[in-house]
Amino acid sequence: MEIWSYIVERIDGDYAYLKRTDITENELKLVARALLPSEITEGTNLKYELFEYTII
Repeated sequence: MEIWSYIVERIDGDYAYLKRTDITENELKLVARALLPSEITEGTNLKYELFEYTII
């Protein structure tokens, strides 16, 4: 299983826009906030592993 790193670029209501930090990609990933840790704010670094996001 792969591990990906993200940063929360923007929070918009019930969704957050995440940007990969481990590769150079301009696309943002739209993720429901219900799937993310409740403590996130814009600029929070996240790790995605085994279908789970955790704050790093």
